[in-house]
Amino acid sequence: MKSGAFGKSTTAAEVTNISQHGFWLLLGEQELFLPFEDFPWFRDATIRQIQHVEWLQPHHLYWPDLDIDLAVESLEHPERFPLVSKGRSS
Repeated sequence: MKSGAFGKSTTAAEVTNISQHGFWLLLGEQELFLPFEDFPWFRDATIRQIQHVEWLQPHHLYWPDLDIDLAVESLEHPERFPLVSKGRSS
């Protein structure tokens, strides 16, 4: 017998606080701090844009208003995911 499709997740990610240094994100029982220093894409975002987060899968978050996808692991261990840009050489 085949199971039906999964329903929409009832677990939601919630932004619990925003400061000048970053914001706190509640994922189930776990609360994580995202400093703007490590996650600069959020620095100039509005409160509404930061709060509009979707927890699509257990290890995947998406901010549709900002078009930002992040793995939960990158929030738990930002040191493992350094921001590195390789510019094109002329």
